[in-house]
Amino acid sequence: MAVHDSSDILIDELYETTHQLRQFVEVRLRANGASVARLRALRMLARAERPLRMRDLSELTGVAARTTTSIVDSMERDGLVERVRHPHDRRAFLLRLTDEGLRCHREAEEVDRLALAEATATLDTADRAHLRTLLAHIRKATA
Repeated sequence: MAVHDSSDILIDELYETTHQLRQFVEVRLRANGASVARLRALRMLARAERPLRMRDLSELTGVAARTTTSIVDSMERDGLVERVRHPHDRRAFLLRLTDEGLRCHREAEEVDRLALAEATATLDTADRAHLRTLLAHIRKATA
């Protein structure tokens, strides 16, 4: 049942579904020592063509700088990311995944993929296409 936090039940249900889906994936990632927040950071670092500044990672993940720092500190302690000196700014560091970070990223992506497949297994091709169309309408109206 949707919590009525807005003036539109549809939006309440959309938020609730998104939250529930995130929790569904989070539980599966945590069983493997990861989290949605960590996966997002790993994903951005793995997709980047070069090491990223902390600020860049924060912007790409849409997470506050302080939260990004906490996530990166944790990943650094776990040997998943390393900070390297910026070649042109001696005060700055760049973030780069380690080999262990790349391995962890691959594993977390697979857990995410399987969880999302499980969550959407009852949607056939037509349902998926229709839902994507409806969501695109909302994105277009709010762009």
